[in-house]
Amino acid sequence: MLGVVTATAATGAVGVLVAPQASAAEAPCSTAAKACVSLSANAAWLMNRGAVTYGSVPITVGRPGHETPTGSFKVTYKDIDHYSRAFNGPMPYSVFFTTSGVAFHQGSLKQLSHGCVHLSKAAAKAFYRGLAPGDVVEVVA
Repeated sequence: MLGVVTATAATGAVGVLVAPQASAAEAPCSTAAKACVSLSANAAWLMNRGAVTYGSVPITVGRPGHETPTGSFKVTYKDIDHYSRAFNGPMPYSVFFTTSGVAFHQGSLKQLSHGCVHLSKAAAKAFYRGLAPGDVVEVVA
């Protein structure tokens, strides 16, 4: 959204369109990312060529000893009704993006994970629908 700055000139007020200021809520990832995760902001976005298409949404991530890895990854596969044998629990709307089993999925926004990115049910559905195998996921500190 553009703002209008008004300046007074000798002939009167002049309106000038200006771009909005950058804010902490903007996605901190590259234009290659289809999904962006900021660990420090506890937020995630869906992206298209650098433009936010969904988000930011609140997230929880890995607890100490099970930190969510940073870097650039690619979606490997999706499983709408995944069940984790390792942690004995459901992971609805899973979108896996590491070879070690880290995924976006519906989960608690009050409890830290074992490395996955927990999303609300609505956000998990949006990420599940919005991402496909091969899409770039960037996780930044």
